[in-house]
Amino acid sequence: MRAQIKASSDPSSFACDTLVIPFFKDKKFNSDGRSIDKASKKYLGKIVASDEFSGKAGEVLSLPLLNDVAATRVVIWGLGEKNDLKRQGWSKACTALVNALAKLDGKHCAIISSVKFGSKALPSAWAMQHLSAQITRCTYHYTHTKPSKKIKQALINKISFINADASAANRQAINQGVSIGEGINIARELGNLPGNFCTPKYLSSEAKKLGRKHAAIKTTVLGEKQMKELGMGSLLSVGHGSDEESQLMVMNYQGGKKSQQPHVLVGKGITFDTGGISLKPGAKMDEMKFDMCGAASVMGTMSAIAEMKLPLNVIGVIASAENMPSGRATKPGDVVTSMSGKTIEVLNTDAEGRLVLCDALHYVKRFKPESVIDIATLTGAVIVALGSHATGVLSNDDDLANEILTAGIDSADRGWQLPIWDDYQKQLETPFADIANLGTGGAGTITAACFLSQFAEDYPWAHLDIAGTAWNQGGGKGASGRPVAMLCQYLMSKCGKTAA
Repeated sequence: MRAQIKASSDPSSFACDTLVIPFFKDKKFNSDGRSIDKASKKYLGKIVASDEFSGKAGEVLSLPLLNDVAATRVVIWGLGEKNDLKRQGWSKACTALVNALAKLDGKHCAIISSVKFGSKALPSAWAMQHLSAQITRCTYHYTHTKPSKKIKQALINKISFINADASAANRQAINQGVSIGEGINIARELGNLPGNFCTPKYLSSEAKKLGRKHAAIKTTVLGEKQMKELGMGSLLSVGHGSDEESQLMVMNYQGGKKSQQPHVLVGKGITFDTGGISLKPGAKMDEMKFDMCGAASVMGTMSAIAEMKLPLNVIGVIASAENMPSGRATKPGDVVTSMSGKTIEVLNTDAEGRLVLCDALHYVKRFKPESVIDIATLTGAVIVALGSHATGVLSNDDDLANEILTAGIDSADRGWQLPIWDDYQKQLETPFADIANLGTGGAGTITAACFLSQFAEDYPWAHLDIAGTAWNQGGGKGASGRPVAMLCQYLMSKCGKTAA
């Protein structure tokens, strides 16, 4: 995707496939809008003034082939009340626009960007970052296993912001938006792949490919033999029932000084989760290919920060396995030994995500991290608590949690904090091991995080439970790419490169 800020004294003569003109509910034209209205012989003004268009936030109306307008089509786009437009409203309006653009033919989309916001003005850099990310996101279509169904319309590959302020901040913002959007699409593609394609070794090959593409990323992969030597008995126990070899991937991005402590992202990469011996019900089990969306979000984020060349150090770690039932599979009641030396009684083999993550969380101690965030489709309980709107955020450090929550607001990829009080830790006690992998008294999302917290005691750590946000269900089923935007916004804020 290419993105640019372009000056034009007469936007009606600007050649593109789709020209987007934003309007508030007052339906007033600015000078750029008036030039297009004049070229259309006042037809645009008649449509805007009519009942066909109200200007409410998210309203989109496409007008093809206006007289003497160079664009193939003009799209008028409602933003709502000028003085009431805030970040969440802008995000909703952008979502409506890109949903409409995704159905239209054309490679070049231009947006009239000289619009003046009201007294509660949005920062223009942030607004352009978010819009460019959303437009980039809408260019994704899954075709990997649908070779007979080609995309019929031309997909957008160029964005022009017409008559926007060509400041360094704005130019940086739109490039960041494109990088974030492309990172989201990487995560979506990996998440959407079937389990017979996206195996742990496929994930590790993609991690290596990322290292070959970006010189700043050095990728190493540990196989089962190396993990066994490190004592990762918990992670390895999850893949015992599978013919697919478990993998641990480490992607080291060096954008800052060598002495700078890294931020670490740890992704759960269960490429298919049957539940193991504690077999899941058959209904919707196909969606368990999405159980590696935490890993996919790490991959997408690492790609985005490398494209943005952020001046900080980030290490992405993916713990990947396939959870299958067989004669070799781990059984309920088995006790395994983690890399930390703690023993774990496996009460339920479907609580496997925490078993791979706990060894990864202990492993990253060696990097002396400034912060560690793990991302996992960990519990169905988070869907009961938060639905599909917010990612669950749990942390042993309130400052880190607040930074993540702020990043979620700034990226319109929101989270909500849940507690991990010591009161909940009692549910993990067992007479047969140091800790059980399952709580016994409700609050499943919290007790899962309490389990992980016992392996993340030596650094500021946060856990993102994305089981409700990582994929969409129903007719539009597919990976969402969340929380790539949140993670990118957090890392951008840590090095002062945020448009927010």
